[in-house]
Amino acid sequence: MEISAIELKDKLDAGDCPVLLDIREPHELAIASLDNCLHIPLGQVPQRLQELEQYKEKDIVVICRTGSRSASCTQFLISQGFLKALNLTGGLHAWSDDVDPEVMKY
Repeated sequence: MEISAIELKDKLDAGDCPVLLDIREPHELAIASLDNCLHIPLGQVPQRLQELEQYKEKDIVVICRTGSRSASCTQFLISQGFLKALNLTGGLHAWSDDVDPEVMKY
């Protein structure tokens, strides 16, 4: 399951606020990030699933730099019963390209 940057922006603008799960490392967050994200580095997701349980019935948009790590995390979440997990296609690079060029690409 995937969502484009433009589709996510449309959802946010419409007041449909999915959970934004940023799985990048802390040093990456210092470079660029979106507002109102829950941050769990990819390597910690399996051990911290209980933190996501409250969102199991909500859309969870998984975010990384280019969409690769978030794609694998999305598949993992779906396998764990988070059936509404969505990968942000192209990650923050796509967000920067298609929605907000102020978000720095690195």
